[in-house]
Amino acid sequence: MRYLLFFISFCGFSQEVFKPTEPRKEFRPLKIERTLKADGHLDEEEWMKAPAVNLDFQVEPFQGRKASFQSTVKLLYNQQFMYVAAILQDSSGKNSYRAPNLKRDFVFLENEAFGIALDGFNDRRNAIVLQANAYGAQRDLLSFDDRQYDVDWDGLYRVRTHRTDSSWVAEFAIPWQTLRYPKTDGVKSQEWGLNFFRLRRASNELTVWSPLPRSMTPLRMDYAGKLTGIIPPPPTTSNIRFIPYLLQVSKKSEGTEIGNSNTSDFKLGGEIKWAISPTSVMDFTFNTDFAQADVDRQVNNISRFSVFFPERRQFFLENASLFSAGLAPVNEVLGGSMYIQPFFSRTIGLDQNVKPIAITAGTRFVYRSEKRNMGGIFMRQGEGDGDPFTNFFVGRYSENFGKQNRIGAIVTTKSSPSNVASTGALDAFIRFNDKFSFSGMGTMTQNSQSGEQGFADYGQFLYRDNVVTLYWTHTLVSEKYNPAMGFISRTNVISNSQGIDLNIRGKWLPKFVRFWEPGVYTEVYHSLKTGHIIEQHLISGPLWFNLQNGGIIGGYVEGAIQNLEDDFNPVGIRIKPGSYDYFRKGFLLASDPSAKYSASSEYSWGGYYNGTLQTLDSKFRIAPIPHMNVGLSWNWSKFENMGVARETKEVNLLILETRMAINPRLQLIGFYQKNTTDNLNSVNMRLAWEYQPLSYVYLVFNTLNYQGNDTIQQKQQSFLAKLSYLKQF
Repeated sequence: MRYLLFFISFCGFSQEVFKPTEPRKEFRPLKIERTLKADGHLDEEEWMKAPAVNLDFQVEPFQGRKASFQSTVKLLYNQQFMYVAAILQDSSGKNSYRAPNLKRDFVFLENEAFGIALDGFNDRRNAIVLQANAYGAQRDLLSFDDRQYDVDWDGLYRVRTHRTDSSWVAEFAIPWQTLRYPKTDGVKSQEWGLNFFRLRRASNELTVWSPLPRSMTPLRMDYAGKLTGIIPPPPTTSNIRFIPYLLQVSKKSEGTEIGNSNTSDFKLGGEIKWAISPTSVMDFTFNTDFAQADVDRQVNNISRFSVFFPERRQFFLENASLFSAGLAPVNEVLGGSMYIQPFFSRTIGLDQNVKPIAITAGTRFVYRSEKRNMGGIFMRQGEGDGDPFTNFFVGRYSENFGKQNRIGAIVTTKSSPSNVASTGALDAFIRFNDKFSFSGMGTMTQNSQSGEQGFADYGQFLYRDNVVTLYWTHTLVSEKYNPAMGFISRTNVISNSQGIDLNIRGKWLPKFVRFWEPGVYTEVYHSLKTGHIIEQHLISGPLWFNLQNGGIIGGYVEGAIQNLEDDFNPVGIRIKPGSYDYFRKGFLLASDPSAKYSASSEYSWGGYYNGTLQTLDSKFRIAPIPHMNVGLSWNWSKFENMGVARETKEVNLLILETRMAINPRLQLIGFYQKNTTDNLNSVNMRLAWEYQPLSYVYLVFNTLNYQGNDTIQQKQQSFLAKLSYLKQF
């Protein structure tokens, strides 16, 4: 171990995790009187006079080196807008900037992109983040302690870009109503936290204005610089967004399970967002509709864990991080496989079969400040799951203390005429230093109908520097723990998970390799009732290489022991209780995800309970221009000599996706799914036109065919047209 630590230290000694720059870098903007048109051309004379800074510090691939290409940022403001312009030098050519598609909230690491992180309260913890790629697609989010993120928050702002053979320009016009900052009289200046960052995707190089270590992201605001001397206007007296919608839905169903019907419905509803103050926002919703929301992708689950499907409905996505106290895997790799979520919004408006239930009305209140955060949600749901109505309530409070520490509580209640189910939890996050943190929670549930009570807890230590990432996660979930408004992976378990992975770099590595990332991860699950081991895994990836272009070449091995106490039926194959141990191998090959043609393929083979299993998960995408791309995913599993009946079975899941865009505001998105497990075929086509900022026209077509439990084919088709309009007061 001593020699391993010496080797790690030797490989990373030149790129330490350094302290934030003191004094902080400063940027003083210029106030102007005229309103500018954000068109990406910067031809107004005000831009010639605007102060500028450069993004000189390279974070990746060589921490501390000077940026390979100049990136200049200018900032102006008036009484209506903050204006930011980025002039980003490049030599790749006008038609070579990377952007696989033009969707909003694009994948950052796949795009030529520029971003702004603004900490209006200068608390060095939280930020509003606005980004654009080279073709004008927008990505925005809220960041909290660089640990939790509201990626689906949509800010109201305008950005336009202009591309030449030697550079591209992004020009932002940000209304003051979109930003959050302390109360002001419009005379006294303020100081905000600020950082700028750029990903030059052709060379996969990340540069920033205010320096930070590569083990962090540009959203770590304790490493940000300062925006000084800015005098924002006082908040408007109303600051209200009104978003009404009109919806027409036609639906046809045929089948023994889903019934036979032909319906057509007209619906009127909407939302009101009231920014009461710079720290407080109230949302109201009535006849809430999510018909245009993205559809879940199919999954063939062959694990003993419940599948976690992410929330896709916009109302619940906004400010989700405030209410998302709980445990989840870190980047789907670190921290173990367990989820413990006291509140999960998909429990609202969806029945036990994930079919929509009408939401009559609801409200959400959110307060965020330097010292504390609090929020509440109340929703009333119509008839469903055997009840004439259901009321949902969630309340959240967290208190910040010290440099970057937090303690909080969350309470949920799901009440209907037949039952009241409650959940309460206390949680904490402690950042001991720049590298080491702890998060934990204790939570209880109670059900009035059955009288059952349950308990769960978790604790997770995470250490991360430029070379080493270490974690240890403990969980306990009692058999009766049942968060009616939450999500858990499994009950009646005590689990422990540990892991380490390394980020090893050196000139001795091949030039096409950015770093070698070997890792070892373990998970052990005990039955809380009996104390017996019910499952354990040891995964080692000794040969795992991250390439300079963002691709991956990796191989791994896995040893597993499964002690089944009950029947287990993956994809309909019955495996009886007993003890099983097996060994598996696998590899992953992935190309540059930003390229016009990209692919990845993960193949694994070996034992699986009392038989063998081969799996292949392949993806291929063609994106000849940012305005069009087509992707194909194929998930194949072959079980051999498996289960009680020693079955051999193949399962295929195919997903074909396409996105065509005139520009970032007018797009046609579609996908087709075929799952041989239940002979399912589904098609979803969605035309989205953002005819003005955050105002949309949607046309959506869905068709679903699948084999019912009685082997008879079930068919359903629907078409909807939706018009929404945003008015800011």
